[in-house]
Amino acid sequence: MQGILHEEPSILQFMLITCVLGGWTAWRTGKSVADGWQTYTTVVVYTMLLGLGIRFVHHALFNGTMFSLHYYVVDTIILLLFSTAGFRFYRTRQMVSSYYWLYEKASPFSWKNK
Repeated sequence: MQGILHEEPSILQFMLITCVLGGWTAWRTGKSVADGWQTYTTVVVYTMLLGLGIRFVHHALFNGTMFSLHYYVVDTIILLLFSTAGFRFYRTRQMVSSYYWLYEKASPFSWKNK
C-alpha cells in the first residue's frame, strides 16, 4: 500500500493525519456548509483547500512531499468522503426539522416526502 495511498513508512501516520485529523476536520467542514444553507459545490471547494492543508501537515511533520499531485488527489478524495457524509447528515437533519410537514428522514443521509 505504501506508494499508492501514502508515502510515509507507516500506514499509522497516514491514518492519523488524513483519516483521523483530516476526516474530523472534513466532517466539520461539511457540517459548517450545511449549517449555512450553502450548496454542495462549496463543500467541494473547501475540501480541496483542506486537502492542501493536510498535504502541508504531512510535509511539516513527516517530511512528505508538499506538492505531489498523486498524494493530494488521494488525500482530497478521502477528505471528500468525510465532508460529503457530514454535509448530507446535517442537511438531512435540517430538512427534517425545518420542514417537518413536508419531509421525513429516510436514512441518516437522506430524506423523503411525507
